[in-house]
Amino acid sequence: MFENRKLLITGGTGTFGNAVLKIFLKSDIGEIRIFSRDEKKQDDMRNAIKDPKVKFYLGNVRDYDSIMPAMQGVDLVFHAAALKQVPSCEFFPREAVKTNTLGAENVMQAVHRLPR
Repeated sequence: MFENRKLLITGGTGTFGNAVLKIFLKSDIGEIRIFSRDEKKQDDMRNAIKDPKVKFYLGNVRDYDSIMPAMQGVDLVFHAAALKQVPSCEFFPREAVKTNTLGAENVMQAVHRLPR
């Protein structure tokens, strides 16, 4: 079903992104791109998984320009990048809006700008 397809998971090193990755690693998908801003978590994941079909892209959904290289040539996008802890969002509402709203908008704009 997913053979030779490329998947991008934003927030791929987070809890939800990890769960999605594990599901897709069991599929016949051709390539999985992990997009996140945490290089340490990316390195830990790279060393734990050691799967050549998983590629890592460092960036932040708040920064549209950092999304585009990871987005090139993908067939599917699973947007999991978000601030999900309610206390953090309550204490830092502007940060939550930047990540959850602006970040989602950036991902959607990037998808719409991909060649069809």
